[in-house]
Amino acid sequence: MDLDEYILAHISPEPEHLQRIVRNTYLHHLYPRMCSGHLQGRLLKMLTQMIQPQRIVELGAFTGYSTLCIAEGMPEGCHLHTIEIDDEVGEELDETIAASPWGDSITLHIGDALEVLPTLNETWDMAFIDANKRNYIEYYELLLPRMRPGGFILADNTLWGDKVVDEKAHDKQSQGIEQFNDLVAHDPKVETVMLPLRDGLTLIRVKE
Repeated sequence: MDLDEYILAHISPEPEHLQRIVRNTYLHHLYPRMCSGHLQGRLLKMLTQMIQPQRIVELGAFTGYSTLCIAEGMPEGCHLHTIEIDDEVGEELDETIAASPWGDSITLHIGDALEVLPTLNETWDMAFIDANKRNYIEYYELLLPRMRPGGFILADNTLWGDKVVDEKAHDKQSQGIEQFNDLVAHDPKVETVMLPLRDGLTLIRVKE
């Protein structure tokens, strides 16, 4: 048993409905590793339980794994808005959400988060960023003014396959993540912790 297997054997089990999402994603979709996965999924649920939000926004739903992990941890009365740009997964994603116990507490938006976010008249307690890496700074700048003081922004893939420390990585996505990491690390309006979990998960707390 390697270390990753050991960790997964010693955390809360992956629910069956999430296992089905993983199987379906690997069978029918390109880039199935975009699924958050067992470990990160259990962390997303627990962080949601800890934060106790009433309004959540997710940028980048893919096939719905992270969406349902967040929903699983939501307190009563909480509502999750999830935004997915790929209209080809829209019908499948809609069916996945509707079939879950949290269907009435999730609103799916198909479109570009940069366009959808300004139309949502909400104050967010929690946000999860897992969309186009080129646009992380733009997402952050749209979200921050609408975050409740004490609220949390969670940003996925902030180590980006270790390209953030690769001087030869000059592609737009790597640059987008690097610039985002530099920005939030030096923003006096927030507190930031970067976890070396999976592909990097940054927890950003908006100061009160």
